[in-house]
Amino acid sequence: MVMLSLTLMTMMAVSHARLVDFGLAGGVPGSPSDTALTVCESNTHTLNETLASLQPNDVLLIPNTTFCFIGGIYASDLRDVVIQVDGTIAFENDQDTWPRDSTGRVYECIMMERLTNVTFTSSGLGTFFGNGSGWWGAVQYLTKGENRPRLLHVRNSSHLVFENLFFKDSPYWTVDLEDVAEVEIHHCRIDARRDNSDHHDLFDLTAFNTDGIDVSGKNVYIHDVDIWNDDDCIAVKEQTGASLQSTCSENMLFERINASGVGLTIGSIGPSTQHTCVRNITFRDSVMHNTFKGIYLKSRPGEGTGEIRDVLYENITIYNPTQWAIWIGPQQAGYKDACSLLWPEDPFSKCYVPSNMDWNNITLRDIHVQSPKTSPGVIFGNTTNPMTNIVFDNVVVTDPGTYPWGTDFYKCEGVANATAIRGTSPKPPCFN
Repeated sequence: MVMLSLTLMTMMAVSHARLVDFGLAGGVPGSPSDTALTVCESNTHTLNETLASLQPNDVLLIPNTTFCFIGGIYASDLRDVVIQVDGTIAFENDQDTWPRDSTGRVYECIMMERLTNVTFTSSGLGTFFGNGSGWWGAVQYLTKGENRPRLLHVRNSSHLVFENLFFKDSPYWTVDLEDVAEVEIHHCRIDARRDNSDHHDLFDLTAFNTDGIDVSGKNVYIHDVDIWNDDDCIAVKEQTGASLQSTCSENMLFERINASGVGLTIGSIGPSTQHTCVRNITFRDSVMHNTFKGIYLKSRPGEGTGEIRDVLYENITIYNPTQWAIWIGPQQAGYKDACSLLWPEDPFSKCYVPSNMDWNNITLRDIHVQSPKTSPGVIFGNTTNPMTNIVFDNVVVTDPGTYPWGTDFYKCEGVANATAIRGTSPKPPCFN
């Protein structure tokens, strides 16, 4: 018996929607471990044809079993449809046969663009299994770099809902919503980990670039989501004057997030000749258990101009962070003019801070950090274009580490008009 989600039942009741069952359309069940590659390829072809055939008010059902696919699922220009995943969309991880474009770049697991009013849902907890462990690791990174597929990439789209979904073991970024508007994600789960340990060590972090949710655009609401990964848990990315849905990543609310990884993040944000913009972003009412990083805002170098402004982190508890509980400053990376990955451990390393990024009105309120393993954090702006209006309001760190900043507890430089109020402790040394 097919169970229909509340979203699907409501839509069908009011619109006489057509139900398109992928199993009846030719999909062949089977998991990647026990299914021939030719079947995975055939399922991908069948799903692409099915997606291309969808009309407004249609409902595509992935029934409650496992289907194997290879990369290259693609859809565009879908409007007013529901995609209900009651089973598992699982990907083969044979990198030698993974489809590529003419330049050698791998195709995404799933790529969709120009969607309007599309809901991704499930009557239970629909699964997208990226089978990414074969793509992870230091050796794989040296040979493949970042030429790895995102699990779900949606671009230039609006009025989207994602609910009751589980995204597991993406080879690269998990959910990438690029240049979108009017989006809600709720009651979803993301998991990408190398083992079952309850922390993030150097081995775990070799699941490089497994970002949880990356999003750029406007009017985004993400709530009641669980994320465990080994890169940015949620990352707000930039928009510019060349973007389509908005010229600024703005009006985003993230709340009731359980996250552990490399941070509730804004960035990295770099300047551009079309002016880069991020503003009016709120993270609140969230918990980070045994995370690697906590609150994380990062800029990067580039040509042109850019701004990060009107940001609020509120009522967030961070337990036992491995590294920085709070980082507001330049991205650490391995490219030219970046803040070195070896900083500050290597006394000869440099940490460059872009001068053409404006930071203004950043507030941390009711932030509680328990037992960070290092000094609490970094607030590091450019001395010729300092950050302005930075407020720590009841930011309390219990049992702070002292390495590497000693009794200063924070690296604090390139900041103007910074204020610590309402019991903030310890107070960053460059704050009033």
